[in-house]
Amino acid sequence: MTIIQFQLNGAATTVEIDPDQSLLDVLRSRLGITSPHFGCGAGECGACHVMVGDRAMASCDLPMWSIAGKEVVTLEGLGTSERPHPLQRAFISEQAMQCGYCVSGILVSAAALLKRNPSPTEAEVRTALDRNLCRCGSHNRMVRAVLRAAAEIAAS
Repeated sequence: MTIIQFQLNGAATTVEIDPDQSLLDVLRSRLGITSPHFGCGAGECGACHVMVGDRAMASCDLPMWSIAGKEVVTLEGLGTSERPHPLQRAFISEQAMQCGYCVSGILVSAAALLKRNPSPTEAEVRTALDRNLCRCGSHNRMVRAVLRAAAEIAAS
């Protein structure tokens, strides 16, 4: 067992854990963070994406040792029901989700994009969301929602 310290949604977090255990397992089973979902288990579908620094990363194949000292943000860290993130408001306005399984990872991927590039083009949004699979076919509405959120952020 190893003690790993990192920032989780703005709070200092310490866990004593097997350093090779995946971040997804620790988030869901030890820390009660349920927004990242297990999808493929191979880092290919995006359902488990979290933001590490300013990059969306698959938490299912991210070992705990690799996040020591880093900032991790999940959907729970983007906004609250009282103060939703502009992306969350835009996804609701654009009706950009159906079943919801992929949405957490997509919102985190979009937030990472907007953190690096607050004024992305449609092509840049599509590229940023390319690693997130959505079987409901909501991608076009999701792209519109990300562009809407970027415009809202730019106007504020």
